[in-house]
Parts: sequence; structure tokens; C-alpha cells
Amino acid sequence: MLEHKKHRRRRRRKSIIPGTAPGTLTVDPDSPKPVIRVIAYGPDGLAEEQVAETGQLSRYPAGWSVVWTNVDGLGDEATLRELGEHFGLHRLALEDVVSLGQRPKVEIYENCLFAVARMPVEEPSEETEQISLFLGEKFILTFQERSGDCFDGVRARIRQGRTAIRRSGPDYLAYALIDAVIDAYFPVVEQVGEELDLLDEEVLESPQRDTVSKIHGVKHRLQALRRAIGPHREVINALLRDSEDFIEPETAIHLRDCYDHLLRLSERVEVYREHCADLMSSYLTIVSNRMNEVMKVLTIIATIFIPLSFVAGLYGMNFNPEISRWNMPELNWFLGYPFALVVMALLAGGMVLFFWRKGWFD
Repeated sequence: MLEHKKHRRRRRRKSIIPGTAPGTLTVDPDSPKPVIRVIAYGPDGLAEEQVAETGQLSRYPAGWSVVWTNVDGLGDEATLRELGEHFGLHRLALEDVVSLGQRPKVEIYENCLFAVARMPVEEPSEETEQISLFLGEKFILTFQERSGDCFDGVRARIRQGRTAIRRSGPDYLAYALIDAVIDAYFPVVEQVGEELDLLDEEVLESPQRDTVSKIHGVKHRLQALRRAIGPHREVINALLRDSEDFIEPETAIHLRDCYDHLLRLSERVEVYREHCADLMSSYLTIVSNRMNEVMKVLTIIATIFIPLSFVAGLYGMNFNPEISRWNMPELNWFLGYPFALVVMALLAGGMVLFFWRKGWFD
């Protein structure tokens, strides 16, 4: 848990200074420098390269059906401004690109559509990375915080000839990228489900002291996944409802399937959250039952020894019988000690038999 808190402190972003003018780019100096990769394709051709400067983007004319420019890293304000000028991006949208921690959303501008999504990262699994996507006429522009993403499958489909993505426009590529982000949550959610199954066995068979912290850790991850997955439904709804100028009807059909994936993810997360709450309740119940068993054993032992302590205390007073005939007449009795032991044994045996017949030993 301590390592997790340290990691969260390391990932804390520099906030925007209050009163800053709209459109101001506040770039994190620790962010990686931008790496620009371009994939231009059409039904009959494909060009792919990494460009060193934004001026090289003008080599991709409108003859290509789609030009996908992907930027890994947001650590250079000048490069980001040049990209904004090249693609005609609104300064407020460009500000959202560098203002990490944005909620998934869709905004419509005059020449393009701007969408923000949250992509899951491998470690820690509750963290997400902001993906900023611009959809315009014959181009897709994406910004990522760092290199490494879930788009390898999309790139592989583009490199293959005669695929639907090669025959379609940029709106279909935008759908493919959003769908890849959403599908990337399935392994994360399934991993949480496997951890819950292991915790279920641990709680029922051998709960440990750290079981509670494990359950709280899974609960925290599920809350983070819920916050990340839920707003994407608003993104898909906005694309289906308000983006007729950028989304073709055929692509809208695929987006509805994407929405169905989100519903499945949301339902699974909710089920796991309920399972997590049930695990905590079961753990507390099992621990309480164990404590009750211990207390029952101690109570039985204490109850058995109460009369024995009385007999031992009574005959341990040692009042001199020579002073009074009422003082401990058994003190000088030849069989006094065995008699006391027999009385205590009978009392203990009788109480054990009574408790057994009452079912207190079950």
C-alpha cells in the first residue's frame, strides 16, 4: 500500500495556475519529447515512417484516404504548437491535450472532432493514460503521454491489404482506435476477477492478517476502473448523437457495438464491486465466528473452574478446629483431601456432561 501511495505521488501532475489565459500550454518538463509517426494509407497503398519535424508532414498530400499522425510524448511546447498550426487545431483543444487527467469527452469544432479517452496501463493496473484524438477530413491525429499503447492490432490491420479499415475513411479509424482502448480494459477487469477468486478461496479456507488490505486494494482498483470506464459511454453517445458531419452511418453501427462492450465492462465491474463487498463481509463474519469459538472455549473452561475454585478456596481457609467445632471439621479428617478432589472431579464431570447435552461443544 505504501508503494502504491508513492507511485501516485510520482504521477501527480503540475496543476494549471489559476487565472491563466485560455489556450495556455502548461507542459510538464518531465514529459518525454514528442515522437511523431505517420501512417498514410488508402485501398491500394500504404506509407509509414517516423518524422523528425512537423514540416515533413506536408509530404502527405490529400491523395491518401487517411493520414494517421501519432505523437508519443508531450514534453515540447514548440512542437505541439506547430502541430496545432499544421492541423488547424483550436487552442482550447490543444490546451486539453497537455492538461493531463482530462475526463473522457467529445467536443465538436469547425474543422475537426476532438475526443479524449483513458487507456489502461499495465502497472499499476488502476492507472490510465490520456489519449487525445482529433478527427478531421482525411486525417487522424492522436496524442499520447508516452510511447507504448494498445494500437498494435489496429496498425497490423492497416498494414494488411483488403481490410475494412483500408477501404474506409478516417471515421472508421477513429472508431477502431476507441474500440482498441475499450477492449484493453477487458484483460484488466479479468485480472481483477481472478484476484477476487483467489481472495475468495483465501477468505473461506485460511484468512490472513493481510487479507483485509488485499480486499481493500482490489476495491480501490475497481473504483478507479469504474471512474475510467463509465465516462466513455458519454463519449460513444456523443459520437452517435452529435457527430453526423464526421461519422458515417456505417461507422455508427460499429460504434453501437463499442457501446455494448462498455456496458459489459461496466456490469462486470459492478459485479466485482459487489463481490468485493461480500468478501469483506464474509471475512469479518469468519473472523467473528473464530473469535466466538475461542470465547466459547474460554467461557466453558472458566465456568468449569468456578466451582472448583470455590471448593479449593473454601478448604484453603484453614480455620483452626480446636478453637471452635464449626471451624473446618474436615481439616483433621483422614480422607479429607481425597474427598475434596473427588468432589471437584464430580463437579467438573457433571458440568462437562451438562454442557455436552446442551450441545455447547458442537
